[in-house]
Amino acid sequence: MVDMMNALLVRAPMDYGIEKREVPAVPEGGLLLKVLACGLCGSDLRTLRSGHRKVRLPYTIGHEISARVEKSGKAYVGSWKVGETLAVSPLVYCGKCIFCRNGEFELCTGYREIAQTWPGGFAEYMALPEEAIERGTIQRVPEGLDPVHATIVEPLSSCVNAQEKGNITLGDTVLIIGAGPIGTLHLELARARGADQVILADISEDRLKLAEAYQPDLIINTLKQDLKEEVLKATNGVGPCVIITANPDPVTQVLAVEIARKGGRILLFGGLPGDKAIPGVNMNTVHYNSLHLIGTAIFAPRHNKVALGLLAKGRISAEKFISHQFTLNDFNEGAQLALDGKARKVVFIP
Repeated sequence: MVDMMNALLVRAPMDYGIEKREVPAVPEGGLLLKVLACGLCGSDLRTLRSGHRKVRLPYTIGHEISARVEKSGKAYVGSWKVGETLAVSPLVYCGKCIFCRNGEFELCTGYREIAQTWPGGFAEYMALPEEAIERGTIQRVPEGLDPVHATIVEPLSSCVNAQEKGNITLGDTVLIIGAGPIGTLHLELARARGADQVILADISEDRLKLAEAYQPDLIINTLKQDLKEEVLKATNGVGPCVIITANPDPVTQVLAVEIARKGGRILLFGGLPGDKAIPGVNMNTVHYNSLHLIGTAIFAPRHNKVALGLLAKGRISAEKFISHQFTLNDFNEGAQLALDGKARKVVFIP
């Protein structure tokens, strides 16, 4: 008799729901995991809305995962044991490209991801392939860290990579454009790195209201206020040391170049839609103001390790970051809340 489980199936854009699926077989050299919690990411929301170029629907997504080892394959030779709780981030590096060979895993040219190449974590069980065990970003959840909170390690890892590249440090003034889950994570991390003043801006009153819990030094509603005017006023006409564009709007990247202080760093964190990926940035401003435009994507294992440590030690509060928890059976309700921008972070528990 085949064992069955509940799993999310995204059938087509805005057509998804929980269905009965077969429990996956244990990979020969891998593991079968019992999913304990899985967070809903901004990229998941984009997949729900309009699909994803790397996801062949119908498919089970979900890549911010904490899970318990249920079974190991016959040829499994890893160090994780049955019963251990793991923080499973989705990246599986190729291990072959020049960047992997140089230890620059965040620049890997051939990485694959759980929830794209292999089914994801919005299910009761998931298979962890041998490749992910050999070249993935997976860690034991430290004792005392709630598995629900451990789901935050994946998005936090990307923020750690970005802020490392941008060298946010003691005394910096930081402007974050985008008050969603990633924006507020950047806010908490910038503070942990020693930023003196953190300004948060967004077009959504609901998101800014939710972000008040993080106590930014200044909140700017860009639908009602002029972003450049307000930021320059708050920085005595100089501009921020660092600007993080945590959103998919090209206008904010153009504004960041206009607002940044001379010698400032602009972290282009949010990717842009393909048809809007060439914004009209004034490169003379970049040149004469000696600006640093820094693009970052994904992360390396070292960033993942740092992120988990920040959560385990309470330097980043996952509890404050996660605003809603739902059972997997209530996926549609939780997803709609996030799609409507009325949640900081939604986590599902099978």
